[in-house]
Amino acid sequence: MGKITFYEDQGFQGRYYECSSDCPNLQTFFSCCNSIRVDSGCWMLYELPNYQGHQYFLHRGEYPDYQQWMGLSNLVLSCCLIPFTASHRMRLYERDDHKGLMMELIEDCSCLQDRFQFSEVRSLHVLEGCWVLYEMPNYCGRQYLLRPREYRQYQDWGAMDAKAGSLQRVVDLY
Repeated sequence: MGKITFYEDQGFQGRYYECSSDCPNLQTFFSCCNSIRVDSGCWMLYELPNYQGHQYFLHRGEYPDYQQWMGLSNLVLSCCLIPFTASHRMRLYERDDHKGLMMELIEDCSCLQDRFQFSEVRSLHVLEGCWVLYEMPNYCGRQYLLRPREYRQYQDWGAMDAKAGSLQRVVDLY
């Protein structure tokens, strides 16, 4: 079970909306989002309705303004609660359709280039657990939620290019 509260103003002020499950359209509950409190669970926020646009991964904690969750603006128009799993495993490939060099991960990786000597990931196969892929090292840049399934090309996870800098498992930190 998860709980997230969206506030229209910075510092947890103004109108607010409490959410405990996936919501494809938050527009009816608030006009903008300038602060967030995550009481439980891990969440992926989207700047557009129906889980589209820039994605922002949040875990338990307080985010008094949108820069705290690496937001580009105060738009949050959909969200989903990310399910937890005990184990995580994924395969990364340097070419489309699971071809070329393959590397397997079972833990977070802050810099894919240092660990595997390639900075592009063109296809993935998430075998267990949910992951967040960041386009830059050290968990920075655009974020993409990866659920268990095959991603035959980088467009399958919503990316504009094959940049992949770091990967983080979705785990309950508390």
